[in-house]
Amino acid sequence: MLKVGLTGGIGAGKSEVSRLLVECGAVLIDADRIAREVVAPGTPGLAAVVETFGEGVLTADGSLDRPGLGSLVFADPDKLAALNAIVHPLVGARSRELETAAPEDAVVVHDVPLLTENGLAPSTTWSWSSTPTPPPSSTGSCGCAE
Repeated sequence: MLKVGLTGGIGAGKSEVSRLLVECGAVLIDADRIAREVVAPGTPGLAAVVETFGEGVLTADGSLDRPGLGSLVFADPDKLAALNAIVHPLVGARSRELETAAPEDAVVVHDVPLLTENGLAPSTTWSWSSTPTPPPSSTGSCGCAE
């Protein structure tokens, strides 16, 4: 298994690089998608967030009020740390489940916006930081060298 860590800032092209690699046969593990999954209604993650931050972080339909929670945690480093202490282990566990389910010969792409900042780069075979530049013209339709 080849484990690729893909990282980069907002607008750097991570989604496009991920799409091209999946088109070439890679298995994608998207940390942002998983972060939303682990705090979906009915999950232990959402229950822990509500226990920590109160019912005010929920919308009328019982889902997480992401902008509301963001206004709480991004103004207070301790609250952000508390949220990260809930969400990061759940994302890590789900990522490991998905990686374990991938075929042994797979190329597994971990799309993680904060790969380096969270100390996850050593868990990959190869790390790649996406930048907003176009791919070289010597690539095929899926972005893979032909």
